[in-house]
Amino acid sequence: MSPTSRFTRAQVAPLSFDLPCPELGAWRAGNTGVEGVWQFDGAEPGRHVMISALVHGNELCGAWALLGLLQAGLRPQRGRLTLAFCNLAAFDRFDPAQPDAARFVEEDLNRQWRVERMVAGGSQERRRAAELRPFVEQADWLLDLHSMHEPGQPLLLTGVQPRNLALARALAAPEHIVVDAGHQDGVRMRDFGRFGELSDNGTRSLLIECGFHGDPASRRVAQDACVRFLQVSEALDGAQLDAALPGWRQPPAPRQWALEVTGPVVARSEQFAFTEAFVGLECIAQAGTVIGDNDGQPVTTPYDDCVLVMPSVRQARAGVTVVRFARRRLL
Repeated sequence: MSPTSRFTRAQVAPLSFDLPCPELGAWRAGNTGVEGVWQFDGAEPGRHVMISALVHGNELCGAWALLGLLQAGLRPQRGRLTLAFCNLAAFDRFDPAQPDAARFVEEDLNRQWRVERMVAGGSQERRRAAELRPFVEQADWLLDLHSMHEPGQPLLLTGVQPRNLALARALAAPEHIVVDAGHQDGVRMRDFGRFGELSDNGTRSLLIECGFHGDPASRRVAQDACVRFLQVSEALDGAQLDAALPGWRQPPAPRQWALEVTGPVVARSEQFAFTEAFVGLECIAQAGTVIGDNDGQPVTTPYDDCVLVMPSVRQARAGVTVVRFARRRLL
């Protein structure tokens, strides 16, 4: 790369954070004895479905969606509904001038989902995972609401289980579905316990990246995902959802693509650089195309028509994934 074509962490321009921070008020308390966690039972039998938000304290779109569900007085017709504001300690640190500082307090909460990590004397995030663990273990279906470091189209992450891909297709939005095996540095909530089993055990779990953290559109994506998830899970009927939550449902995707992740690129240091200012979902036609520099080692695409998933140097440092390679197919 020439000196003029390096896109490093130091050169990343700040992004405008236009999504306001929600005031949780009394909704912060929960009704389960665990702060931030609400549960409601329907009159009829059904699945236990869970929607989680604020796994990262600067990802506000999910908090807005959960707040809207609570304010609307939404109750399941069938089964049980759990709503969880997860990393409240990180959320309390949120500052729109420095949003990344509120991602977590000590460790990424979405890498702590192993039983051996959930110990009383551990980090803030490990202790919080232990508090949330019973609710995640009890849930049959899980929708985990997230947002992204960079502007980009929404992504629905299914894991490698075919049952989750089938659920993504049933939701009919968003357009891009990421089929990935998770992270090397820890287990996500979406992959914890029964959710991580390969056989079809009746569970379903999805993680949706709703767009850039500070983009007001991410709130609309989160709201739409909630409506679709609650309807497909049969917790509520579509007509009841649309009456209680007018304007939340958005048009379905015109098509859906499966992006089958084949591997990550992990930065060796914060000096990792891309050759271009990639925004994600670029399809690189030729194998061997240089897309970056990893401390002197060229980063090249491993196959033809290689899709770049969530490229970002904003958090680049040793051990952090800066992009994933994927093969694309139309569903």
